[in-house]
Amino acid sequence: MKKSRFTEEKMFAILREADRSSVAETAKKHGVSEQTIYNWRKHFGEIEPAEIKRLRALEAENAAPKRLVAEHVMAIDTLKVLNRQKW
Repeated sequence: MKKSRFTEEKMFAILREADRSSVAETAKKHGVSEQTIYNWRKHFGEIEPAEIKRLRALEAENAAPKRLVAEHVMAIDTLKVLNRQKW
């Protein structure tokens, strides 16, 4: 999903509001298109707000090990290139 001006929690709140009233009214109230609301529904499905926060926390937690692995791979590649050069 591309970057949005709304947080996931706000999107979820808008979706719940659209469930209670019409999509058209909710879209107009929040300044988004009806299609955007339908896309959010498709993306979030039946996810609960607590699950969204939990997913964000897990993504943040996993970012550090991924970054470390990427740095090590780059270091290994650099060493391989240096090793191939004739001195």
